[in-house]
Amino acid sequence: MPDRGGGPTGPRIRVGRPSRRARTLLMTLGVLAVLAMLFVMFSGFWTDWLWYRSVQYSSVFTTTLWTKIGMFAVFGLLMALAVGLNIWLAHRLRPPLSAMSLEQQSLDRYRMGVAPYKKWVLLGVAALVGLIAGASASGQWRTWLMWVNGVSFGEKDPQFKMDVAFYAFDLPWYRFLLGFGFAATVLSLIAAALTHYLYGGLRITSPGARATAAATGHLSVLLGVFVSLKAVAYWLDRYGLAVKSSDFKAAGNWTGLRFVDANAYLPAKTILFFIAVICALLFFATLWRRTWQLPVIGFGLMVLSAILIGGLYPAIVQKFQVQPNEQAKEAPYIKKNIEATRKAYDIADTKPENYSGKATVSAKDQLRKDADTAASYRLLDPNIVSPTFQQLEQKRKYYQFPVTLDVDRYAGKDTVIGLRELNIKGIPKRNWINDHFTYTHGYGAIMGAGTAVDGAGSPIFTENGLPTSGQAGKYEQRIYYGEKTEQYSIVGGPHQELDYEANGEKKTRFQGNSGVSLGNPFNRAAYAVAFSEPQILYSGAIGEGSRILYNRTPKERVEAVAPWLTIDGDAYPAVVDGRIKWIVDAYTTTNGYPYASRTTLGDTTADSLTAGNQTRTVVAQQNQVNYIRNSVKATVDAYDGSVKLYQWDTEDPVLKTWMKAFPDTVEPKDAISDELKAHLRYPQDMFKVQRELLTRYHVENAAQFYSGSDAWQVPADPTNKDGNAVPPYYLSMKMPGDTAQRFSLTTTFTPNGRPNLGGFMAVDADATSKDYGKIRLLRVTSEVPGPAQVQSKLNSLPAVATFVRDMKGADSEIQYGNLLTVPLDGGFLYVEPVYAQGRSALYPLLKKVAVSYVDASAKEGDAARDVTVFENTLGEALNQVFGVDGETPTTPPPAKPDPTKPPATGDAALNQAIADAQKAFTEGEAALKKGDWTAYGKAQADLAEALQRAAAADAQRREAAQPSG
Repeated sequence: MPDRGGGPTGPRIRVGRPSRRARTLLMTLGVLAVLAMLFVMFSGFWTDWLWYRSVQYSSVFTTTLWTKIGMFAVFGLLMALAVGLNIWLAHRLRPPLSAMSLEQQSLDRYRMGVAPYKKWVLLGVAALVGLIAGASASGQWRTWLMWVNGVSFGEKDPQFKMDVAFYAFDLPWYRFLLGFGFAATVLSLIAAALTHYLYGGLRITSPGARATAAATGHLSVLLGVFVSLKAVAYWLDRYGLAVKSSDFKAAGNWTGLRFVDANAYLPAKTILFFIAVICALLFFATLWRRTWQLPVIGFGLMVLSAILIGGLYPAIVQKFQVQPNEQAKEAPYIKKNIEATRKAYDIADTKPENYSGKATVSAKDQLRKDADTAASYRLLDPNIVSPTFQQLEQKRKYYQFPVTLDVDRYAGKDTVIGLRELNIKGIPKRNWINDHFTYTHGYGAIMGAGTAVDGAGSPIFTENGLPTSGQAGKYEQRIYYGEKTEQYSIVGGPHQELDYEANGEKKTRFQGNSGVSLGNPFNRAAYAVAFSEPQILYSGAIGEGSRILYNRTPKERVEAVAPWLTIDGDAYPAVVDGRIKWIVDAYTTTNGYPYASRTTLGDTTADSLTAGNQTRTVVAQQNQVNYIRNSVKATVDAYDGSVKLYQWDTEDPVLKTWMKAFPDTVEPKDAISDELKAHLRYPQDMFKVQRELLTRYHVENAAQFYSGSDAWQVPADPTNKDGNAVPPYYLSMKMPGDTAQRFSLTTTFTPNGRPNLGGFMAVDADATSKDYGKIRLLRVTSEVPGPAQVQSKLNSLPAVATFVRDMKGADSEIQYGNLLTVPLDGGFLYVEPVYAQGRSALYPLLKKVAVSYVDASAKEGDAARDVTVFENTLGEALNQVFGVDGETPTTPPPAKPDPTKPPATGDAALNQAIADAQKAFTEGEAALKKGDWTAYGKAQADLAEALQRAAAADAQRREAAQPSG
């Protein structure tokens, strides 16, 4: 045994190998560490598989997984073989003897150092480049699936007469193959050159020839392959011109060929293709000629041609042919771009209708009468009243409502709806058991009439309480899946959940089939690792029947089961078939539609509501697109989380392609129940994309499009100080020529750089309507005030200044609601609810309604045609704006006692108040069944007033009963 010691007099220390027991222990620990690392890596895969199986979309997981594995294996192996084979070949072609030069002598020690490990170096380099290439290729799984499953569009591009599917599905795949080929060739060339240099096949400073014949031939072939690929690239570039984006002052972000592309770049690419083919043949010829003279000349010619033909010549054409007469030269290509863009965004049938903005009715009474039926004016602004819902219907701190509520239709009426979801931060005592086992779900859908409020300015609830009751009937009220439900919960096991608190705590246990079973230790261990929560492994609260729920937001679930869809930013709830269903609109997109201009979804769908609100942000697979369809309607059950995808656009080739790639994941359109269909609506993000395109593409004349004289813009929200775009609004209304109201999604336009109204757009948003999706676009031909001008005029009214001053004096904050725009008898009616929120009232109440009727034919000072009013109720405001006497109350005033009778006191007053309250409650229930919201609102106001009198009478009675002194 060797020893180490100091000097001759010092102690000698004996050093030996570790004992067998120590070696065994170290080996065991090493194996356990490796197994633990592998389990950590495996746990993510395993939990994903369990989740997809639990939602019955395991085919999505397996198809995606096997496609990624296949791409990784095939392209990783191809790259490894390409690089490894060229390294081996360069070593095989090395010269037998190296020249005895100083350069070669310095390389000898590297050759000697590598010699014992040549095979391992070869395998290591090949494996490394293969892993990198495979990982990169696996990210192209969507490109592969679209190419192999692509179906025809049935439309051809105007330049090359190729089906649009070639650009959408084929060209991206060919470009990927080309890019991979370039990468493999360049890496092989570098690896071969280094190997040749190391073994003397290439020399830099040694005397004599710089390269051996073998090295010359090998490298020439690789260069020939590179130039061949460049030839293919030139050929594909010709087609790429049809989907190329460029800046064009007449159109901004332009896609497709322009004059210089068709007449300079296109022929240049064709010429360069043939030059590259000839140059590649010259490189291949060095296998026989063993000289690089001709290939180098050919390569130089190709580079020079690329500069002259591909760069200088198009610049000359642009400068001397296009610029002197650009409008005429570009007109045919602008026409192609307009037609393709309108098709790609499904606005080809949208034709602007001239709308004068001048009133066609002169009688004030008729205008007032028509105003009553022109729209169901939504006074309850879903973007403002969430705090009101929160204050009046939260019931417990551990419940919450979304910041922005949703608009739907119930009993044919516009209704504002919000779900009472779980607020984990409001749990009285935070701990792991409470957070994940006890408080697991929200409870109930709260609904308010969209067109009316009670006498105090609060919503008239048509479904409320805990549990809720009202117009929704009987339904499953527990909400395990929602927009605010982001934490995991463990349910169904031995630990009971808190259901709700009303007259004591109610307990429940989840009965759904969703979630993943934690019944075996392996699953528990996997989730303990995946969620970094060791208590999942050993907690006694988990047992037989326990299931873990996660990925609980609707958009998150739909995006997971359909990763090929783009998800609308606004998922909304509906009570359907006895369940609460989240309805999620989803889109198929591509950025390969020839000649169609691209748009950036993140920017186009942004407005004053999405700013800072991530729950309203679109979930986009590709942010830049130039084709979009609302092809899928999806639902997520709020109780069991089940996801359903329904085919909505039966003609969309992109959806058909994905349905081939993922069969049996999308259900047919006729599987949508009638009750569900009644709650489907036209999606906001699709509408916002279309309105942005229509700011320019409502113009179909090429010359007018080029000049930009009729370009529009989406105005900034006049009620928002941040300058973000005005959001579109849902409301039931009549467009010119309609005889009945339609549930619509609407927006306004202003001319570019101007504040006046330039256009008005509305789409039939009712999925049960035969005209669903029909966009009507009004071009305002006269000078009509726009939203910002109307808001400015409102702010300048003395009545508004007085109101604001009084509210501020009462320490209240003013909030302007949605400024609704409605066409009315040739003019436009603007309606805006105004809310006030005081320190004592923690929620906003509707206090005023502003109304303005703008008419381009009005004379200066004509009170009936160009006036903005600010009144207590909508009825008063409409009467005032049209100069009509009388009251048509839309917001019912509180009941008032009869002044001719002496007020009752004592028990009589209490009994009378109770009787009045009972009467008001009965009348309210009767009105609710009939769907008479005006009568219901009046009954609610009478009920509130009667209860106040009862409380006051009871207090007086108690005070009178107290002994004096």
